[in-house]
Order: sequence, then C-alpha cells, then structure tokens
Amino acid sequence: MSQTTYDFQSKENNGHAPLNNIINAKLIANVIGILLWVEGGMLLICMGVSLLYHEDSYKYFLYAAGINLITGGGLTAYGKGAKTWMTRRDGYCIVTLTWLMFTILGMLPFLMSGEIPSVSGAFFETMSGFTTTGFTVLDHIDSMPKGMLFWRALTQWVGGLGIVCFTIALLPIFGGGNLQLFSAEATGVTHDKLHPKISMTTKLIWTVYIILTGLCIGLLCLGGMNLFDGVCHSFSIMGTGGYSTKQDSIAYWDSPFIEYVTSAFMVIASLNFSLLVLCLQGKFSKFFKDGETRWFLGSVCVITLLITASLFFQRQYPLEEAFRKALFQVSTIHTSCGLVTDDYTLWPQFTWVLLIFAILAGGCTGSTAGGIKNMRIMILFHAIKNQFKRLIHPNAILPVRINKHVVPLPLLNTVTTFTLFYLLCGFAGCFLLTFFGIDFLEALTSSLSAMGNTGLGFGYYGPAYTMSSMPDVCQWVMSFLMLIGRLELFSVLILFSPVFWKEW
Repeated sequence: MSQTTYDFQSKENNGHAPLNNIINAKLIANVIGILLWVEGGMLLICMGVSLLYHEDSYKYFLYAAGINLITGGGLTAYGKGAKTWMTRRDGYCIVTLTWLMFTILGMLPFLMSGEIPSVSGAFFETMSGFTTTGFTVLDHIDSMPKGMLFWRALTQWVGGLGIVCFTIALLPIFGGGNLQLFSAEATGVTHDKLHPKISMTTKLIWTVYIILTGLCIGLLCLGGMNLFDGVCHSFSIMGTGGYSTKQDSIAYWDSPFIEYVTSAFMVIASLNFSLLVLCLQGKFSKFFKDGETRWFLGSVCVITLLITASLFFQRQYPLEEAFRKALFQVSTIHTSCGLVTDDYTLWPQFTWVLLIFAILAGGCTGSTAGGIKNMRIMILFHAIKNQFKRLIHPNAILPVRINKHVVPLPLLNTVTTFTLFYLLCGFAGCFLLTFFGIDFLEALTSSLSAMGNTGLGFGYYGPAYTMSSMPDVCQWVMSFLMLIGRLELFSVLILFSPVFWKEW
C-alpha cells in the first residue's frame, strides 16, 4: 500500500521556517477570514432560494452573511502582512477553528428566525450538518421555509468533502499552505495525490462529486421528487449527511425506485473519491483491484443478506421488501448517511449487532463517510490473522499486505492506536451521556453514531425520534463528538495537548 510522505513546512528564509514560533497567528486569522467569506457566499445563495420562494426568511440569511463578511474582513485585516510560511501546527489550528467558526456563524439563521430558539440546539443542528452527521433537533421539518431546508442540505454537501478542501478547490489562493490544510482536514490512512498540485487534486475530486450529485438529482426527480427535494436530498446523499426535507425522510415518498437509487448513491459516496476520479479518467483496473473497496462492498452485501434473511424468515416482510429495507438501512448506516425508510429498532435484536458494527466501520478512506474506516478494519483483520499464524510459526516473517504492498510497522501502529483511541472516546462520550441521565443503550449508540457521523442511534434516539428532548448539556457533548469524529480525533484533540503549545 502506498504511503505518501508530505513535507509540512513551506519554504522561506532559505528553505527554513522559523522554528522558535509556536503558531503563525496572523496567517491563521487571514486564512480563516477568507474562509468565512466563502460561508458568507453560501448564506447569500440560501437567501436567493428564500427570495425565489417568496419567503420572509431571506433577511436572516442576509444578516448572517453580513456578520460573516464583517468578521472575515476583520480577521483578514488583522492578518494583513502575515508571513507566508505555514507549519503543521498552523494547519491543525486553521482546520479546527474553521469548523468551529463555520458552525457558530452558520447557526445564526436558525437562531434569528426562531426555527431553533436555543443556542445549544442551533449549534448542534449546524454542527450535525457540517460534519454530515444528520442528527436533528427539529420536529417540524415539513413546515420549515425552503431557504432553511436548503441551508441544512448545503452544509452537508460542503461538509462532505470538507470545508477547507472545498475552498482550496474554489479559491486555490493559499499557495504552499494548500498541502498543510488538505492534510490536516483530509485525514486518514493514506493520501492519494492525483496531481502534483493539491489545488488540482481537490478540483478533480470536486468535479467527480458535482457530476455524481447532478446524476443523483436527475434520477431522484425521475422517480417522483420535485427539483427542490431532489437537489436537497442529493446534497444529503452525496455528503452522506442524512438531512431530509421531510420529517419521515425517504419513507415519505414510499417509492422503491427512489429507495434503490438512494441506496446506490450512498454506497458510491462512501467509496474512495481518488479511485472514482481514476474511473472518470478511464483507469478502472485500480478501482476493481482495490482491497478496501472490495472489503467495504462485501461487508454491505453480507450484512444486507443476513438481515434480509432474518426479516423474511420471521415473516416481517415479503422477500423483495425485506431485501429493499435491509439494503437501504444497511447502506445508510454503513455509509454514515442517516436517511431512513424503516424503524430498524423494531427488527430482531440479532440485526442490531450487525448495524452497530456498520456504525463503527463506516465507509472507505477518502470518501464522505465517517466511522473508523474499512481500510483500518481490514489492516487490523490481517494483523490479527498473522498473529494466529505466529503462534504456530513463531520465527516466520509475516508482514501485513494491502493491495500487494507491505504495510509499514509505524502505519500499523498508528492504525491500532487510532482504533483503540476511537473506541475509548466513544465510551467516554457514553459515560458523559449516561452521567447526565441518558439510558445506556441510547448513550452508547448515540455516542458512537455521533463520532461516526452516522446520525442514527437506538432507543429513544433512534430513527423514529429526534434529539429535541436531549438535555442541552448532552447536545454540547454530542456536538464535540461529531467534530472530533469528522476530523478523526487527533486533528482536534492535539490542540488540548500541552506539547502542541510548547516552543520547538
């Protein structure tokens, strides 16, 4: 398996950045200011949607956009004349602070309009959108203004591939910092460079993303959705987000065609987009030979067939309906999307175990899906298999191979550490939720679902309910879990480490 090595230091002062500085505060402010202008533009687009449907809510998007532009302008003014070098630390600061700032300013339309009156609820809803989690506190989605619904969908579409990556593709103006920002946000086991320039790599990925989104819109409209619903759901599907324009989600349409289309595109969005770019370029062999792709698709198929058999033989549904409902729910959970067509908490408890595994595994690296990622699951599986072999042949050299490449020992250690830390954070989140009065099963699945950006749990926070009744403090806990899950733990939590702030 190829492992790209990155040089996180830009070249300045004869190729060396000043090593005695902790962070470049002015550069961080300048970059975040530019990014906030992008969010301001997004809010103006939503204002246009509100005006198109003759809604009074347009003014709230205008106010929020104005605040974004003023805040962004103030930050860029402060950062004027900043040195251009950017360290790895700067990248982590920029990415984490950007997601926080986008959420804080992005929740303003919900607050100012009164659609979500509480700060905790509005922050939770916006964080859930940008992290493509899909948990919601809204119980009146069907009656919401179109502009608000479009804003929810747009946050998930932009957040799917990443706020910073979106900006790099749209405005490749960060120069040597593009690589640091891309690496800090697009975390994972590997970083596949499709082009020597990171800005071109992000453009190629976003081109495929847009093409697939357009195709999804066309098919959903062909299945009976109107254009607005088709666009919003395609944004949610391709971002593997889970927000719908209907309280009943995809079940509202009661259409097998729409369910199959949605299932297919959720799975596609959970594949490595670098491989999808290669397919667009006609290089199909690498896609079909990729071990993670085969592992992920095999997992979806096996779990779907097992649940189909359970639903059918227990006479809950006819065979085709059992397969369709199983496929949809497995796809939406395995891909961390969160759209629903059935209440799986009423299924046999045997199926719950499979769905919880799907929540943990998530999709592929380099996709819009969350979770631990199937590449890590696959590496750990092969490492465990080799450990059994060592019991019989203690002197054998048994490297872990993925795609015919040996996984370096440091990478294997990183994967093991990440997985254990991921589970530890999930249980820590569960502990906090139970401390504040949430039932254990609900707390455990909600915590893991928030970290995996899935947006679906069990019990009272399952697919038939919203998070509106969750205590405010728990909503803050869940928001933090969504953020660290989206940025894969270390990019956020490293900011809480004393080592991060020491001079070097």
